[in-house]
Amino acid sequence: MPTKKTDNKTKATELSVDAFLQASTEGQQREDSIALAKLMEKITGFPPKMWGASIVGFGSYHYKYESGREGDMPSVSFSPRKQNITLYLGLSSEHFDNLEELLAQLGKHKTGKGCLYINSFADVDTSVLESIIAKSAERFSGK
Repeated sequence: MPTKKTDNKTKATELSVDAFLQASTEGQQREDSIALAKLMEKITGFPPKMWGASIVGFGSYHYKYESGREGDMPSVSFSPRKQNITLYLGLSSEHFDNLEELLAQLGKHKTGKGCLYINSFADVDTSVLESIIAKSAERFSGK
């Protein structure tokens, strides 16, 4: 029996990034999210774009799994969540030569399933964060 193909629920939209950040964040998280958007735009060279209702993405790449499922996703992205800011960077040591070393230098953070979780910019070394974002952007842009 053929497998049913499902569309990726996270797609680029025309929603306003600024409106999203203003409505969904406040205080320090809003300031950090705006700074992160500027940082990711500088690193990737792509303007921020909403992906779905709550992800701010930069650039895109096409993926195709052996199962036949395929789609497009942002090269790097983030989402301000209630507890933290989640950065979607496809973190795995197989794709980063010195990931563990970079994470050790980053400061207060958590990781899981390709994501990096930070509470605020004040908790991390932004130059190390820039390196991690740049490596992820390179990986997914095919450069």
